[in-house]
Amino acid sequence: MSDASEPVGPRGGSEGAAEPSAAEPNTEATAGAAEPAQPADAAGAADPAGAAVGGDQESRRARVVLVDDHRMFRTGVQAEIGRTAITGVEVVGEAADVDQAVTVITTTRPEVVLLDVHLPGGGGVEVLRRCAPLMSDAERPVRFLALSVSDAAEDVIGVIRGGARGYVTKTITGTDLVDSIFRVQDGDAVFSPRLAGFVLDAFASTDAPPVDEDLDRLTQREREVLRLIARGYAYKEIAKQLFISVKTVESHVSAVLRKLQLSNRHELTRWATARRLV
Repeated sequence: MSDASEPVGPRGGSEGAAEPSAAEPNTEATAGAAEPAQPADAAGAADPAGAAVGGDQESRRARVVLVDDHRMFRTGVQAEIGRTAITGVEVVGEAADVDQAVTVITTTRPEVVLLDVHLPGGGGVEVLRRCAPLMSDAERPVRFLALSVSDAAEDVIGVIRGGARGYVTKTITGTDLVDSIFRVQDGDAVFSPRLAGFVLDAFASTDAPPVDEDLDRLTQREREVLRLIARGYAYKEIAKQLFISVKTVESHVSAVLRKLQLSNRHELTRWATARRLV
């Protein structure tokens, strides 16, 4: 994931602007105006069979915002599901970090937001917290569907507690993603099969662990760095795995140590191991 935010937003290139005409160039802020012949594998949501996605959606429409800090992924998903005449899905905006997401969602008021869990600026949970009034709007609720590469139980539980209506992984096909969008729009809960068990265990168990206030002080990115440090990764290895600089890794580690009131990475490892985060 990139730590650098990209200038993205509602379709049309500026906040609150009217949607672009067909003559507008295919820039990042208007991704999907020209449909590529075959979406890239990196999108993860492509239907490997190349079949028409979503079936007959003539009578259904859903306005969607894509929130993910990988530009290539957003472009691929836009190309796959944003063929409105076929899928019924209209992608009305994109965002690469928390601040952009809140701005674009507030401006466009989509029916559904496809939300990555790990984002610069505090993660998907922070987006949900700041958009809580939109989710509770009785007349025009904005609903959230987490779409993430992560299948970690704590990530799933975190966004569901934050108000998301579902959680699917990026291995989902385009057809299933379109179906999930419409189900969430209707108010249903949608989960990838393996992840549903996490939610049932967390909310049905009488001995479910309480919320860890210390862990909640950390951003999603800081939690990622914490786990990798606790597993013995060197700073350079963490930087390579998370697509960030070594200096940024050092900054995250310093922030984690400060927030948890720990002195060094050895104490940090013991802290993470005691909480079964490794």
